[in-house]
Amino acid sequence: MSREAELAAAFESARPRLIRVAYAVLGSHAEAEDVVSDCWLRMSVADARDPIKDVDAWATTAVARAALDALRSARVRREVYVGPWLPEPIVEAAPSGQNPADRVTLDDKVSFAVLVVLETLTPAERTAWVLHDLFGMPFADIAAVVGRSPAAVRQLAARARAHVNSGAPRVTVGAAEHTATVTTFLHAAVGGDLSALVEALDPDVILTSDGGGQVSAARKPVCGADRVARFLRGVATKISPNERLQILSVNGEPGLGIFAGEELTAVISLTISDNRIMRIDLIRAPGKLPHLS
Repeated sequence: MSREAELAAAFESARPRLIRVAYAVLGSHAEAEDVVSDCWLRMSVADARDPIKDVDAWATTAVARAALDALRSARVRREVYVGPWLPEPIVEAAPSGQNPADRVTLDDKVSFAVLVVLETLTPAERTAWVLHDLFGMPFADIAAVVGRSPAAVRQLAARARAHVNSGAPRVTVGAAEHTATVTTFLHAAVGGDLSALVEALDPDVILTSDGGGQVSAARKPVCGADRVARFLRGVATKISPNERLQILSVNGEPGLGIFAGEELTAVISLTISDNRIMRIDLIRAPGKLPHLS
């Protein structure tokens, strides 16, 4: 096997993990794929100068550094984004046959709710938390990515961990319970039953809608069970006969999709605690709606 083929094989083996790293840092799967593709070009050039001994380690560091740079640039763009900015969801209509170990890394730890909380961190805090808490990278290696000392990186990760623990659900909901709550919510929304909707929601529920300035969406979060239920009932009444609501996997957890024919027009992520929905994220921005895998 030629050196180029050997390098390409090693990189392709590492690619799924590299995309998970970049996605967790950026909150955009499309941008993550771009970062990883650029990394391959840089790697082939670097290897020609000095053969790379550990492809996975080299590529992880390179991807993390490039994702951090991309996140800093993206933060500027998101400041002028029309309405709230939500991460790009990973959506599946059914299990894809992905390796269970990979699903634990991506789905169970990088839920949509966690991605939303990560948006409140600084780029350096987010990168430190992702690399250390999700992917187990030593602080000394992370220091080379973010340009800080290992001690400073440890503090970044600690601050980020505190934010994530306070902002994300503390109790993991089982798949059966999550699905049952989503199903109850779906029936109440489709049926237009306001009292049933309110009952399915946490009293302090927050609904955030992302249309990207391209489609209709609430410009500010909607708060409180009664206001959110009325907002959702209004959305449900606008669903046309050729549209349907369907349960989907959103970042590994049950959520909802709105389809017009075969086209996915909205994704709804539901964060659940104590059998009630505490957060609803409605993604309608066309550029964030994937073709289902």
